[in-house]
Amino acid sequence: MNQQLNHSRPQRVRSAMFPETLDEGMQIPQAAIHPGAETAVQRLSEPSQMLKSAVVNLINYQDDTDLATKAIPELIKLLQDEDQVVISQAAMMVHQLSKKEASRHAIMNSPQMVAALVRAVTNSHDVETLRSVGGTLHNLSHHRQGLLAIFKSGGIPALVKLLGSPVESVLFYAITTLHNLLLHQEGSKQAIRIAGGLQKMVALLQRNNVKFLAIVTDCLQILAYGNQESKLIILASGGPGELVRVMRAYTYEKLLWTTSRVLKVLSVCQSNKPAIVEAGGMQALAAHLDHQSGRLVQNCLWTLRNLSDSANKVGPQGPQEGLDGLLHMLVQLLGQSDMNIVTCATGILSNLTCNNQRNKIITCQAGGIEALVRTILQAGDREDITEPAVCALRHLTSRHPEAEVAQNAVRLHYGLPVLVKLLHPPSRWPLIKAVVGLIRNLALCPANHAPLREHGALPRIVQLLIRAHQDTQRQRSSTASGGSSGSIVDGVRMEEIVDGTVGALHILAREHNNRGVIRGLNCIPLFVQLLYSPIESIQRVAAGVLCELAADKEGAEVIEEKGATAPLTELLHSRNEGVATYAAAVLFRMSEDKPQVRVHAVYSHG
Repeated sequence: MNQQLNHSRPQRVRSAMFPETLDEGMQIPQAAIHPGAETAVQRLSEPSQMLKSAVVNLINYQDDTDLATKAIPELIKLLQDEDQVVISQAAMMVHQLSKKEASRHAIMNSPQMVAALVRAVTNSHDVETLRSVGGTLHNLSHHRQGLLAIFKSGGIPALVKLLGSPVESVLFYAITTLHNLLLHQEGSKQAIRIAGGLQKMVALLQRNNVKFLAIVTDCLQILAYGNQESKLIILASGGPGELVRVMRAYTYEKLLWTTSRVLKVLSVCQSNKPAIVEAGGMQALAAHLDHQSGRLVQNCLWTLRNLSDSANKVGPQGPQEGLDGLLHMLVQLLGQSDMNIVTCATGILSNLTCNNQRNKIITCQAGGIEALVRTILQAGDREDITEPAVCALRHLTSRHPEAEVAQNAVRLHYGLPVLVKLLHPPSRWPLIKAVVGLIRNLALCPANHAPLREHGALPRIVQLLIRAHQDTQRQRSSTASGGSSGSIVDGVRMEEIVDGTVGALHILAREHNNRGVIRGLNCIPLFVQLLYSPIESIQRVAAGVLCELAADKEGAEVIEEKGATAPLTELLHSRNEGVATYAAAVLFRMSEDKPQVRVHAVYSHG
């Protein structure tokens, strides 16, 4: 008898409290010892029914916090019951209560109630219970007090557990509650990371509800921003490929925007960059550059800019293919009035044209030279635009079949005056370095020599050389007395400026009139001094410019007067073939009876 009563206790509790859940005609054994006497469960029945009535009454007719407060202790007990049906019914009641503002406040102000809800999620596998509790926590998460209560009750691991549910509504409640926690509750990010939330969220990217995916991607962005560990977890979970697939598969603007924001955050991570590029991220992002949404276009451009230096490192058979359309689009975007768009477009073009012959040719054919020159003219002092634009022109005017056409095109589109102007203040060293390199390339085209001279390029380049050389000398003295080595200003080594300016003068000195100007600027003694440089590339350009200047009798005489014979003789034994060849040519020209006869050294202009 006792055994039968023990087995039937849950049914008797349900009969007393939730009779509507019993099958019709079901007989429940009673535990009364004396006929007519009430059992404990039967005595519970009336107050339980009253509690139910009060809850229903509260939901349907009143907004009485006091009534809710009275109901909560009983509901907490029911949520802790052993019978899953009792727990499910109680969870459903709490969910209904949470829909009304007054009773919702009562719930969130009861740490015991929130803890009971979290325990119910943790311990239950019943779909209806999970749905009800998920809905309740979702409703609480619209209030700061509710978020704090969920967080303090250890609700985050429980919510992360719900992200594995196959039920759409449960998933929705869980992700939106976690999203609210991420937005407004301090400490949530780390708690979600520890609970394995990132891995679950990446797995959810395979679902196809666009609004749901927009929330998932926003959560990923919040978690990954400024956190390298999160970025690596997303990578290890296959995130880059899934995010690129989302960019390709959907048209819902908010989803595309939130996804592009995650990719933008990941695109500054050296580990994620190649994974995004290899998944076809460049092409997927490029497909949205003509979208009507300005915020989407801007995010795609920033992400492309971050990825573009990695895109060049992929082999010709890899994801590099299919970038032709992007290059054409970028050239068009240079004509935009929005300076943020122009800044990104120039940066991407600069990266994609670096050491990539195919991209150089396509950009030139798309009208890139004219567009870049126009961009520089319009940018004024905005170095965030002029520097990458000049770098792109430097790439496009060197080492590809269309390079000579490009060198002419810069002049034909009136680029030379503005480039010479950029050699002057307020330009900073990174921009000056880029302009000097571009002028060196432009000087490879004979038609550019006279205009560059007429615009005053030669004296300004010599001024920059002297200034940079003085900086290196000062730094060398400082190093000798215990200072740090190398003179760096605005991130540029002054030795690079010396190398670049002498290299440009070397090419410009191929032209007779330019040689006269360079001689008149009294810089031959400095070139001779640079033959003693410990840096091989500087030795090479110094010997090279002296080789050109020695082609004229006047030049050869000045070079000899300034004591070049000894260092040049020493450099004949240089391990660098270029240095030795130039040194031999200068010595030969200085010793010639007929200095006007020009001997062509073997040039290799890298």
